[in-house]
Amino acid sequence: MEMKDMTLAGFVEALGGKAAVPGGGGASALAGALGAALGSMVGELTLGKPKYAAVEKQMQSLTDRAKALARKLLALADADAEAFLPLSRAYAIPRDDSDRPAEMERCLRLAAEPPLEMVRLCCEAIELMEGFAAMGSALAVSDAAAGASLCRGALYGAAVNVKVNTRSMADRAYAEQVNGQVDRLTEVYGKRAEKVYEDIYGRYC
Repeated sequence: MEMKDMTLAGFVEALGGKAAVPGGGGASALAGALGAALGSMVGELTLGKPKYAAVEKQMQSLTDRAKALARKLLALADADAEAFLPLSRAYAIPRDDSDRPAEMERCLRLAAEPPLEMVRLCCEAIELMEGFAAMGSALAVSDAAAGASLCRGALYGAAVNVKVNTRSMADRAYAEQVNGQVDRLTEVYGKRAEKVYEDIYGRYC
């Protein structure tokens, strides 16, 4: 069964078990999807309200994009699990097998791709949260704070899942290029997500 088709209880039970998947990558994908979905909820609760008619067009665009991101992030939970399987088989190849280094490198790159895409999509979602926080209904804006917080956690979780693969790559130039991209995105967007949260949290304190 694909993870996106599991019940929430089933996913949590599987996550807490001995199996390697779902793991941190799948959990990060789910957290990002939940964060994006919360942004979409803010949009839905804002659309059609006369008080927010001036931002109706922008809010519709934000909402549509948030829904699409939630779907993409949820799908990455399965993509992450699928990418891990070849790597787990590669680790089982005897160390004296001449084919092992090339196969390990191929599988490490493959395994790094889903969490790297999660990083990028979480950054997009955080951008949307800024819009939801600025223009969304005051009755729902706390959900934009929660969404930003979830996306921030998903961003960090995905980032470490990229690096657990790049650390073992033989092609250090490629690994450092990927690491640099992840470092830049997490630094910039982690702070942006935190600002969304703190700005909204401050309204209630």
